[in-house]
Amino acid sequence: MAVASTDNVVRASSVTRAFIYLFLLLFALFYLLPFMIMLINSLKPLEEITGGGMIALPRDWTIEPWLSAWSTAQIGVQPTGLRPYFFNSIVMAVPAVLMSTIVGALNGYVLTKWRFRGDTLIFGLLLFSCFIPFQIVLIPMARILGILGIAGTTPGLILVHFVYGIGFTTLYFRNYYAAFPTELVRAAQIDGAGFFQIFWRIMLPSSGPIIAVSFIWQFTNIWNDFLFGASFASGGSAPMTVALNNLVNSSTGVREYNVHFAGAIMAAAPTLLVYIVAGRYFVRGLMAGSVKG
Repeated sequence: MAVASTDNVVRASSVTRAFIYLFLLLFALFYLLPFMIMLINSLKPLEEITGGGMIALPRDWTIEPWLSAWSTAQIGVQPTGLRPYFFNSIVMAVPAVLMSTIVGALNGYVLTKWRFRGDTLIFGLLLFSCFIPFQIVLIPMARILGILGIAGTTPGLILVHFVYGIGFTTLYFRNYYAAFPTELVRAAQIDGAGFFQIFWRIMLPSSGPIIAVSFIWQFTNIWNDFLFGASFASGGSAPMTVALNNLVNSSTGVREYNVHFAGAIMAAAPTLLVYIVAGRYFVRGLMAGSVKG
């Protein structure tokens, strides 16, 4: 009887697990359906889409919409594609991510291992900056960029995203370093190690998980940003998101939905690739920070 009861429990558990997986699979398919429609229609001639076949698979597969969106689609009055603006976003995102991550790591290190009067107030102000809406900083930031002479340029956008990201990266590293053994820092000081020696040789090498969190978070926010790009960039310095908006709105007559879909996937591809490649490190970093804190 005991063996039969155990078999029934195992069978019931297997059935429950199967229903849970099926439920999650249905939700995943439902969530991915818009992306699949975009991908399918980006590989169709426009005639198939306008003919009412948006959901059906392509009869004539083609990559012409992708080529058009990348290099020959018309944006505004210039016959150019998304290619230069794609590289604008890379040039903008990579330095901003690196700088905000390094400064955030230094801030977290100072606020946890080099305590001083007013450190709690400074951290509170940095934390408050995480909750300031984008719209509030538009006019002051435009004024500052004008004074510095970098308004409407890629370096201006780098500065904007760098400054706006410091609060988030400081929060991540401060919480991560809060439970780091202070005894190691004190021992290094006794051995004669200075401020930056301790940071580069002790703190930073142990910060892999939280660095991954900072990189992924910052890169995703900067790459997907539209408001700052539309406000502080102009002409050839615009990022990918602004160029995609111009591509969609520049269509005259019949809208080239296949080209628009291809452009949208191109704009989303880098962040998707980052999460596919490094998503597990993002989760590990968040968990490591929560356990340590």
